[in-house]
Amino acid sequence: MSVRVSRLANGLAVATDRMESVETVSVGVYVDVGTRHESAETNGVAHVLEHMAFKGTTRRSARDIAEQVEAVGGQMNAHTGREQTAYYVKLLKEDLELGVDIIADILLDSVYAPEELERERGVILQELGQVEDTPDDVIFDRFSEVAYPDQAVGRPVLGKADIIASLPRQALVDFRAAFYGAPRMVLCAAGKLEHERLCALASSRFAGLAASARDGSTPARWEGGEYRKDDDLEQVHLTLGFPGVSYTDPDFWAANVLATILGGGMSSRLFQEVRERRGLCYAISAWSSSLVDGGNFGIYTGTGADEVAELVPVLAEELRRACAAPAAEEMARARAQIRAGLLMGLESTSARMDALGSQILTYGRPIPPDEIVERIDAVDAERVATVARRLFAGAPAMAAIGPLGRLEALERIRARIA
Repeated sequence: MSVRVSRLANGLAVATDRMESVETVSVGVYVDVGTRHESAETNGVAHVLEHMAFKGTTRRSARDIAEQVEAVGGQMNAHTGREQTAYYVKLLKEDLELGVDIIADILLDSVYAPEELERERGVILQELGQVEDTPDDVIFDRFSEVAYPDQAVGRPVLGKADIIASLPRQALVDFRAAFYGAPRMVLCAAGKLEHERLCALASSRFAGLAASARDGSTPARWEGGEYRKDDDLEQVHLTLGFPGVSYTDPDFWAANVLATILGGGMSSRLFQEVRERRGLCYAISAWSSSLVDGGNFGIYTGTGADEVAELVPVLAEELRRACAAPAAEEMARARAQIRAGLLMGLESTSARMDALGSQILTYGRPIPPDEIVERIDAVDAERVATVARRLFAGAPAMAAIGPLGRLEALERIRARIA
């Protein structure tokens, strides 16, 4: 892994990961801003801004942007999260300059034309409607809202329909001006390229970035709670979670190992006990999700209206069991799954670009794969049991949608786990 990082005079980080064996390059800008930086009145503005970046600049129309990337066989996309937003393109190595120029154009010179905003507003409202019509998607938004009530970090990334329908153009302009400054941004690339070349392109196209930017976020405060929506569906969609760990918490990798043991695949405890042995659901999984100052650990399942009454006690018992040290073979299997997922990702320019940008924003530096593997392998069984006891002692949060007549109250479920 040949990673290099430089910084322009305005504070923009420029990072490259050279890959000799490929003929392509993935290049993008990662911005240290997301949903948790929004006000309650502008929830969804970060996501709208991401959409509008592609809808025309002072030099290119929306069609020009699409045609110029696709004319060289490239692929362009973006995503918005709770803490970070990214804009990126994948091209042949000889088209790096075009990729950098277009990304700079959409970030620095987007015009947010009123007619384009009205058109895209409708598209985003359709996207919102699609999520609302998909219980196994919307359940995670409801979970976040009860886990972090009345906080930006708990609000939906897509925003809410009434806000999106009336969000003024000036809100986009103000949000970009406040948060899209060079110190909060990383221009990163992975593939067949030279670091000096990317630095030169960055100096040419990103020199105009503001040298300062607001923080604007407030500390995440987990509270927990319960959301229930009794609905005429075929299944109960259920999430149950607990306060988790931050990216820098010493228990970060232990929590990921625990999630893998509990619900990280077909060999996991929950899949084997709940789905395979008892046939109580089709889908069940566990996750550990982190923020810079917190996180959540949870389980999702979709089950029948009658089966939920038997499933919940089994789930609670598995969480209780997880507070004891796991067997050596479970530990070995979980570590291997996480390690393999990491190393397989290194074969993709897009994945390596993503890791580079996210790590620099989160940790202030790229983390070598060998260092990550070492941390994963250092997690022992007692550490996993200790983090399980720590997590499951926290106030739980639950969201459930579907026919809920046989679903116990959250306090009853909490008592089963204690």
